[in-house]
Amino acid sequence: MPDAPLSPAVAEVRLAVRAALAALPDPPTAVIVALSGGADSLALAAATAFEARAAGIRAVSATVDHALQEGSDRVAAEAAAQATALGLEALVQRVEVMPSSEGPEADARSARYAALRTVASAENAPVLLGHTLDDQAETVLLGLSRGSGAASLQGMAPVRTDDDGVRWIRPLLGVRRATTRAACVASGLEAWEDPHNADPRYLRVRVRDRVLPVLEAELGPGIAEALARTAEQLREDAEAFDEMIHETIEDIVEHAEAGISVSAAALAANPAALRNRIIRLVVQSEFGVGLTRRQTVEVARLVTDWSGQGPIDLPGCTAARHGGRIVFAARGR
Repeated sequence: MPDAPLSPAVAEVRLAVRAALAALPDPPTAVIVALSGGADSLALAAATAFEARAAGIRAVSATVDHALQEGSDRVAAEAAAQATALGLEALVQRVEVMPSSEGPEADARSARYAALRTVASAENAPVLLGHTLDDQAETVLLGLSRGSGAASLQGMAPVRTDDDGVRWIRPLLGVRRATTRAACVASGLEAWEDPHNADPRYLRVRVRDRVLPVLEAELGPGIAEALARTAEQLREDAEAFDEMIHETIEDIVEHAEAGISVSAAALAANPAALRNRIIRLVVQSEFGVGLTRRQTVEVARLVTDWSGQGPIDLPGCTAARHGGRIVFAARGR
């Protein structure tokens, strides 16, 4: 009897994983799939198991149990069991989510990424995440609602290496959520439905269930794809800006006794977009904090609208003009 034809959804997810692995400059000996048990990560796990086997790469799944819902240990165990059946080496990490002012969703995300980072470091392997095109569109809309500029509208990067050297890969940013669900059905995989994904208390859920459907109905189909394309184009622009900034910054930045200083004349000679990016990058690199647009513009006024105004208080530091330089100093210095 001939083999059943391959489901188009399964083929699309496999192709996305294959392309993501092939694009890596240094092919890994192992990969880790962040597996929640939901349709997106489960479809990713199945595709990764197939593609890794064909490429001779070890494939490991890592499921994080946040212990925030009753039966979370059972959900994690079931996800791990399906991963094992697919041929992955399944790991389950139970974490304690520490509350903070960021809110429960952000706290759970921080705990999850910390656990995944630990596994990645131990395995010396990149982590594959199951974010889809729909997730990217939602992220862009959320960034737009906050008015947080191009950096937020870039959405999620397909590949990112963090400060700990861990590489995060999102192979499915060009794949719709409906496709991952169809791939699970075609593969006989039982996806877990996280009740938080239907809870309207979460802003992302309201964007997914209310805002995007309205945009699709009123503006026509293809809104999610258009938002994802916007993110990609802005990322390309940002990469070009970053290259320009790093070339410029070497000539205009000097270490000062209290912190770091930047030539006011050089800042003035640059367009506002580049000037503001330089200011944000200097503060982020030296003090590890991000500036809002309002804070950035206030610092820029020390260059463009200087009238003797005093030091500006910023998160973790101050900015003041001394002669022809803008000096950023840690607080208390």
